Amino acid sequence: MSKFPIDWCREQFPALAREYGGQQAVYLDGPAGSQVPQRVIDAMGRYLVEMNANHGGRFPTSQASDAMLDEAHRAAADLLGTPTAEGTIFGANMTSLTFAFSRALARQWKPGDEIIVTRLDHDANVSPWVLAARDAGAIVHRIPFHHEDCTLDLNELDKRLSDRTRLVAVGCASNSVGTINPVAEICRRAHAAGSQVFLDAVHYAPHALMDVAAWDCDYVAASAYKFFGPHVGILWGKNEHLERLEPYKVRPAADSLPDRWMTGTQNHEGIAGLLAAVEYLADLGRQVAPGTRDRREALATAFEQIGGHERTLCAQLLEGLTRLKQVRVWGIADRQRLGERVPTVSITHAKRSPLEVADHLAERGIFAWHGNFYALEVSESLGLEPEGLVRLGLLHYNTASEVERLLAALSELE
Repeated sequence: MSKFPIDWCREQFPALAREYGGQQAVYLDGPAGSQVPQRVIDAMGRYLVEMNANHGGRFPTSQASDAMLDEAHRAAADLLGTPTAEGTIFGANMTSLTFAFSRALARQWKPGDEIIVTRLDHDANVSPWVLAARDAGAIVHRIPFHHEDCTLDLNELDKRLSDRTRLVAVGCASNSVGTINPVAEICRRAHAAGSQVFLDAVHYAPHALMDVAAWDCDYVAASAYKFFGPHVGILWGKNEHLERLEPYKVRPAADSLPDRWMTGTQNHEGIAGLLAAVEYLADLGRQVAPGTRDRREALATAFEQIGGHERTLCAQLLEGLTRLKQVRVWGIADRQRLGERVPTVSITHAKRSPLEVADHLAERGIFAWHGNFYALEVSESLGLEPEGLVRLGLLHYNTASEVERLLAALSELE
């Protein structure tokens, strides 16, 4: 198997050629939205030129559009790890899909039922369930995390699970501190108590292969703009759940999956871009393993390679940060535990605010976010509100030389 094709990857992303102050920009802002390959841009434009039509028509542009949508559902199923495409639902974004779906799911709840969320999650996997529970009269439990390494307290989860638990909502990976949660084990424990599980895979999706079959989750949501596509959300659920639950939608709409859960006219050009993003990832796998025809197999190869490349970069970054006495890493910093995290590293500086650090990096062409990143309960639990953290988000198109530029810029603040 070939080594990771970093040069081929970077050539696919036109934004990476951007210069700032005579140097190429360093994109470490990927956790809030990745850059996109040229093929994604082309696919969206081609859709608008060649097949811009609504769903279900008997004329060529509508038929071409529907064929693309069908293939996009199959591509999403391959990315998620499910053999059938009926449960793949598209929408505006993960947040909007989750709010809408929570309304339908909560109709099954009654006063005294219990819902479990975590303090490690993005608020898009907290507030929809808290508000739905409020309306249903259900009780909400929040699972804390260990502050020393930002891992979930699974003992507390076990204490809260009971025969009254209706839903456990948890993220696959923390968008704030990078922790990968043991979601397959969480699903096993929740199902043993009779509860369903809703996973937020938004931050996990660009870093590792999603596998709903192995996880045995009931529902999962993701957003394509985090895995090198445009602003389109994906919601997946087990068919038996999606067929039983009643969606909120207009009356004439189709009632078969997946149309049953997709309200209104979808963002067709965005879905074309999503399809192109999945094909980019599959082609990355084929660069490493030429001749691979099956898309899921190619995606598995791609993410195996992405994981290895990103762990190398993350180890380099963590090693360099240990030499900066004014910098603190929040979350897993042990280089022997890189398999327990994605390469999203959040820091604070002893003498500079997160805003000041972000400004310092931006002046040097290094793009990084500061704040709480909508993971409000993380920064609150760590005592870091209102200023939050600085988030350094590595993706597979980043390089070792970019990490060195980052470390050199941070060393100027010592």
